[in-house]
Amino acid sequence: QVQLVESGGGLVQAGGSLRVSCAASGQTISDYVMGWFRQAPGKEREFVAAITPGGGGKYFADSVTGRFTISRDNAKNAVYLQIDRMHTEDTAVYYCAADVSIEAGTWNANFWGQGIQVTVSL
Repeated sequence: QVQLVESGGGLVQAGGSLRVSCAASGQTISDYVMGWFRQAPGKEREFVAAITPGGGGKYFADSVTGRFTISRDNAKNAVYLQIDRMHTEDTAVYYCAADVSIEAGTWNANFWGQGIQVTVSL
């Protein structure tokens, strides 16, 4: 069982940047597709980005393509999400996820972090 802990959230002004980190423990993540999801107030949790075990494959939601970057460091058992040119619509709780997959067009995961708040102000 892998445990995931997010860090690096906070309050950022629109147009700014933020890097959210995810530290994994209990098990190596090197065999897992890792990813990030987010849940905005009053909305369902949605897929944001995913990265294959070796880091060569990256997938993004249309709404974040070009502004979000996902990366991983398997030696550190960590995953990162770089968010640039932030919009107020990026305000959400961001969740790190392990063993991410897509089925019938829906992304999901077997392991989840507790989430971290990211707030974008005008």
